[in-house]
Amino acid sequence: MKFECADPQVDIAPDRISVYNNGQGIPIRRHKIEKVYVPELVFGHLLTGANFDDDEGRVTGGRMGYGAKLANIFSNRFEVETCDEASGLHYRQTWENNMGICHAPEITATDSKESWTKVSFVIL
Repeated sequence: MKFECADPQVDIAPDRISVYNNGQGIPIRRHKIEKVYVPELVFGHLLTGANFDDDEGRVTGGRMGYGAKLANIFSNRFEVETCDEASGLHYRQTWENNMGICHAPEITATDSKESWTKVSFVIL
């Protein structure tokens, strides 16, 4: 399995860092067991990945979202936007105060012809 990102972008400003990736998207659907949307699990719930077994072969590096979750924990404001081409949905969710406040996701229809994800965070 090969994952490609044709146009990764990182924007570093004095008050915000944003990372955009138009590689394989995040499905916008409710998780069957956890009953929350998959992007919320990926960015806002600890120990929800599947890459914890050091004896298994890996397709990716890292620990399935620790970096993004740690950015959320250490941020005054953290926002994720993702577009799921397959479902035709756009998802936006914000956390504040070091993940202490989790706002409800905003989900809207989109006619985008590609999947993408953008994460932005503020550390003051």
